[in-house]
Amino acid sequence: MKLYGYFRSSAAFRVRIALNLKGLSYDQVSIHLRRNDQAQPAYRGINPQGLVPALEIDGQTLIQSLAIIEYLDETYPEPPLLPSAPADRARVRALAEIVACDIHPINNLRVLRYLIHNYGRSEADLGPWYNHWIDAGFTALEALLAGDPRGGRFCHGDRPGLADIALVPQVVNAERYRLDMTPYPTLARIYAECMKLPAFIAAHPDQQPDREP
Repeated sequence: MKLYGYFRSSAAFRVRIALNLKGLSYDQVSIHLRRNDQAQPAYRGINPQGLVPALEIDGQTLIQSLAIIEYLDETYPEPPLLPSAPADRARVRALAEIVACDIHPINNLRVLRYLIHNYGRSEADLGPWYNHWIDAGFTALEALLAGDPRGGRFCHGDRPGLADIALVPQVVNAERYRLDMTPYPTLARIYAECMKLPAFIAAHPDQQPDREP
């Protein structure tokens, strides 16, 4: 099993967490996004979209983090990352997609670069932009999670799952951009619970072999 990723990629971070929670061993191949490894023909042959992660598994190559995670959950069902009831599964998927589909794409490296190179924005402009979109998503997540009886130690119950896998990398990004987490006490609590677990600790960007300052 081979995971193509980058230590700071939120999407690759998600897949690392899922693999760790499943107890699956994997080799990592670093695709250095800031050096544009993702644009090179060798990697485009693996993932024509030129994004990370990509996972080589069972004789095939999978792309898109949520699709990869659901594949892992279907083929390695223990421990489950989604609840059994359809309504609960829909809830957890929605929580994950607020991060993966609404927050993360707007703050992706290629979007930030586009703002700089095509709209004349500076590096100093990126922090307020980045945190604006995290705040919009986190405000919604906090409202959805706070006081919901389906919650527990984690986003859904007392076992980490897909929603937590999506949340944790985004909180790490928020920390990097010094976003004040005070308005999101439920998210902060869940993040702290997740970061007690070896699967999340080992997946953190600081623990990756390609980590840079």
